[in-house]
Amino acid sequence: MTDLNLHLHDALHWRYATKQFDPLRSLTATDWSSLQQALLLSPSSYGLQPWKFVVVTDPALKQQLPEACWGQTQPRDCSHFVVFAARRTVDPQFVQQYLQRIAEIRAVPVTALEGLGTAINGKASRMGSEQLAWNSRQCYIALGFLLQAAALLRIDACPMEGIQTDRLDPLLNLAGSDYTSVVACALGYRHAADRAAMDAKVRFVAEDVFVSL
Repeated sequence: MTDLNLHLHDALHWRYATKQFDPLRSLTATDWSSLQQALLLSPSSYGLQPWKFVVVTDPALKQQLPEACWGQTQPRDCSHFVVFAARRTVDPQFVQQYLQRIAEIRAVPVTALEGLGTAINGKASRMGSEQLAWNSRQCYIALGFLLQAAALLRIDACPMEGIQTDRLDPLLNLAGSDYTSVVACALGYRHAADRAAMDAKVRFVAEDVFVSL
């Protein structure tokens, strides 16, 4: 194995879903900047990025999070609590905003992107009420990127589907907006008393999950 292979292998075995965070330890600005880049560079269908990443670090707000997360303490005790909010719809206005961004970055006229816009709007129209479900799946791609980046930086993380959208959205000013919370991730450093850190990973063997054709 190369050094890069070994680094990745070690990081994947080191990480686990942290159950207890040390509330006295916080991410450095440099580490958070790297994790932020991982989120910004996450892929999505059509590159559309139908998400918002709501980052909670305010201690007073974090104290209110457990009641919206089934009593779990990770959101309160972690350094950064990232909520992945999916766009409720993919409307033509949002698609146009995305096309404008492509034109700006790639220095092409936005009129040259009409075909792409038509394709995206057509896809969204065919999905109808399933647009939120599609956008939510994009959020899980970004979550995977965040977890991998955190592991490589030796930053503990806990992906959390145990959130109550009807309680969390009002706390995060998402209620009534174009976005709604779908999943979250607590980031920080494991508490010395977190016994879960010592648990052996339980995974099926490769032969049970890989299919070669």
